[in-house]
Amino acid sequence: MTILLEERVPRTLDTLVREWAVSDHRGMILEAWLFEDEAARRRAEQVFAASGIHARLRSAYKPLVHAFLEEFNMAGVTRATVRYPVHEKADRLRFLSEAYPLAALLDGIETHFEPGEADLTYQITLDYADGSVAEHEVFAPNRLRTNHLDQVDLTPAGWLKVTGRSDGGADLDEPLETEIEQVFQKVMAAVMAHEWPATEPYVETLAIDVAIPGIERELAYGDEVMSTREALHEDFYFSILEFFKHRSGRAPEDRGLQPGQIVPDIRAGEGDAEIRVALRSFGAPSDPARPEQDIEAADAAPSLAQIHRELAELPGETFEGGSREGRPVRGIYRAGSRPAVLVTSGQHANETSAPVGTLRAVRRLLAAPEANIAYIPVENPDGYALHGRLCEGSPRHMHHAARYTSLGNDLEYGRTEPVYEIGARNQALSLSGAQLHLNLHGYPAHEWTRPFTGYLPRGFELWTIPKGFFLIMRHHPAWGETARTLIEAVTKGLSAVPGLAEFNRRQIEICSIHSGGTPYEIINDVPCLITADERHPTPMTLITEFPDETIYGDAYRFAHTVQMATVIAAEEAFATIMAKVA
Repeated sequence: MTILLEERVPRTLDTLVREWAVSDHRGMILEAWLFEDEAARRRAEQVFAASGIHARLRSAYKPLVHAFLEEFNMAGVTRATVRYPVHEKADRLRFLSEAYPLAALLDGIETHFEPGEADLTYQITLDYADGSVAEHEVFAPNRLRTNHLDQVDLTPAGWLKVTGRSDGGADLDEPLETEIEQVFQKVMAAVMAHEWPATEPYVETLAIDVAIPGIERELAYGDEVMSTREALHEDFYFSILEFFKHRSGRAPEDRGLQPGQIVPDIRAGEGDAEIRVALRSFGAPSDPARPEQDIEAADAAPSLAQIHRELAELPGETFEGGSREGRPVRGIYRAGSRPAVLVTSGQHANETSAPVGTLRAVRRLLAAPEANIAYIPVENPDGYALHGRLCEGSPRHMHHAARYTSLGNDLEYGRTEPVYEIGARNQALSLSGAQLHLNLHGYPAHEWTRPFTGYLPRGFELWTIPKGFFLIMRHHPAWGETARTLIEAVTKGLSAVPGLAEFNRRQIEICSIHSGGTPYEIINDVPCLITADERHPTPMTLITEFPDETIYGDAYRFAHTVQMATVIAAEEAFATIMAKVA
């Protein structure tokens, strides 16, 4: 193991208290914006008060949402108007997105969002039932930083304001480099300074282990949670991936880069932040322990071993590929008289509702002797194991580090020898000759942010806010009419799933308010994107996207039920369509 960085970073909150909560500053007014939860900030305010200092400590992360939760009197409010900043160095909807999910939290209150000025201040007007009106300003501390791509980002930042100093010192109104910002900058600097090999993969595992205080706050809407630790994971993973792409001369959208496995493991800590960045070897494959479940009623992702046992009970010819770490990628093919369909899940292994949904669906389909199905339940077993390990520390986080293979690429783009995971899919297509690929996926069940490089997840802005169960149809140009007929039939079939239409309508409504609209087609209450695209070998590829990163219980059961229903509806619709053209 090679250590690139090992360091403790002092907790900014503790430093503030130590330096300012002293009798010499009695009578002073101090305001600070930190990446700390409310309980920690309130405890520190009490320490300041005991020293005769008026302190107000606010959140630097999503400050508007925190202000509504912590500071405003909402009793009797009938109307809320929010003017959000529009800054030239940020996406014009950046601060509207950062206000999410206020539109849902203020349910029952007439709420309006309007573009404002570039002064990094939200202007809020609250109208009350008794005719009174309250005006508020919420400062959104941000600063310009040059990132790992030599671009300039407007990023949320710690901030300090001090007035009325009894020692005669000057007032302060300036950025405050908090420990979480320092951790991000230090890790990125260490990664960028290392002498990486000239050829891929650069490492087996690049491990970024961080223990740090922060915000982990559930919100009263869907699966929403505000988490600075999750945000740090996301920013580390994608920033390092972007750095390696940039270094290799690849385009930002390239998914074929194979740098190795990038694993930020961000856990709750107390006191100073602790960092270790290390280059590690894989070791022997080991999978986290998960309880045995009834697949039909599973309330969390089952173990890979159970999935493979369930697969072995299905009829058909078996085939197998292999992962980078040596895990099997198993599948089956059962021939029949109906048109062949390839069903896959677990390509992006942190999207855990799909393997259960496909298992349930394929069981049902193969009960009919005419069904013609090739099936791979988990295409990325290394990522699946990693997701399980990361969830042991942070069960609800989206953990995009588990999205790609241990080589660091999207397995669909693994074309060079040895082919590893994609080899199983190649076998499935060769055996079946399928013209329809049902490729089941998921996306974050709560807001996805990258606050240390500008807030919105670069390249994935469409997926930053949940918008319901989503379908993507990619078809070869000559298959356009067939593709539309198929997706209309599938969405019509999904209307029979109890609760799905209402689930989608609500998420689409809230998402559209905070993202400026609906840049997609809605067919039978299901948001859809249909595009002509020849990247896939099958003439039609139907991709599902359920907001499942990472959910449990009833929400998880609902997710895999929707996934199951989609597979069944698509196979039936495809057979009907192809029978008409035979």
